[in-house]
Amino acid sequence: MITHVTERSVWEQAKKTGFYQAESLEKEGFIHCSTMKQILSLANKFYKDQEDLVLLIIDENKVSSDIKYEDLHKTGQSYPHIYGHLNTEAVINVCDFTYHANSNFRLPDGLKL
Repeated sequence: MITHVTERSVWEQAKKTGFYQAESLEKEGFIHCSTMKQILSLANKFYKDQEDLVLLIIDENKVSSDIKYEDLHKTGQSYPHIYGHLNTEAVINVCDFTYHANSNFRLPDGLKL
């Protein structure tokens, strides 16, 4: 499984059309994702203090677009990138993803690294 963070309103719109498209798809050619082990550090770095976010849990085997694991910024870690739209049926769970002021992001109940 891989994950992606987005705004709730953007996800709600994607459910109506059957596909999700992040801004990065137009700008960079892919949708940024992460593994379960990577999500908390990325969320705390890039989404701190943002509200009304959801965490998409994605079954890689159901994604119709190509997925590539890449280390584009020479970090020593490979991150999953979806090269195309994300078909909504590949999203197997959607969780509220809330920033906690004193303790950063936490995995929603029931999710494990």
